[in-house]
Amino acid sequence: MSLAPRAVLVHRRTEYEELLARHGTHGQAAFFLSSRGRSIDEVLRRHERTRHALREVTAAVPLTWRTSRVERTDLDRFLFAPEDVVVVVGQDGLVANTAKYLDGQPVVGIDTDPGRNPGVLVRHRCTDAAALLRAATTAGSGREELTMVEAVADDTQRLLALNEIYLGSPAHQTARYRLGSDGDEDPGEAQASSGVLVGTGTGATGWLRSLWLERGSPAELPAPCERRLLWFVREAWPSPTSGTTRVAGELGRGQGLQLTVESDRLVVFGDGMEGDALELTWGQSVRLGIAGTSLHLVT
Repeated sequence: MSLAPRAVLVHRRTEYEELLARHGTHGQAAFFLSSRGRSIDEVLRRHERTRHALREVTAAVPLTWRTSRVERTDLDRFLFAPEDVVVVVGQDGLVANTAKYLDGQPVVGIDTDPGRNPGVLVRHRCTDAAALLRAATTAGSGREELTMVEAVADDTQRLLALNEIYLGSPAHQTARYRLGSDGDEDPGEAQASSGVLVGTGTGATGWLRSLWLERGSPAELPAPCERRLLWFVREAWPSPTSGTTRVAGELGRGQGLQLTVESDRLVVFGDGMEGDALELTWGQSVRLGIAGTSLHLVT
């Protein structure tokens, strides 16, 4: 007998809740902001809109389904199940934060603050939740399979990301490594830089686009569902022992970027989740390329 679907509502603490956690009371938080020429009223209104959206989405879950909630900071400890329907209630970035922990589960994005969020990934209103939940469990319903990027280390550690993966020093110091293409016989080019970023078509609306514009790159940015990645080396430094001939490129199906660490410690993290990163030491290698897993976004 198969289990009924479980609606997993993913959310994050609001700005108001963060202020209360820091200052203890509403009055103290209001005083802190007012002493800096700001009002707590708008922060409170956004908090109330988020709470309202969570209540609306919870009420839309069918009575025969199970329901669970998970806060952003607990995602790395939450166990998603194959029958889950994941409902992200918040900002676009929260969908990206969630994607790395999924394996094909359908994702519904609910925008809690229309007009303030771009709505690239959270495309729907809370009033649409009931119809979207039905669609998520209906065969043939509308979904987009968004390409993801993965990093696989030589010790089998694996990291997924929806927007981009960044590799560099944890202390914003110079990262030293050798960079080459997957399968090359040569050891790669020795580089000293601020790190390497590999991004997807979804990430082409964020950090990847910034680097692309800064470089004046002739490469075409990938579309979110396109099985293609772009990569850039940030601020590569030429010296007698480090080069700058391999600072940008693209990766298609089956292609990978191979990086061998020549620093005491480098970190690899995805979509800004620095607290859930891979740590690599001198001599380790990591391959970056298109992930076998995609994000299934309900449209």
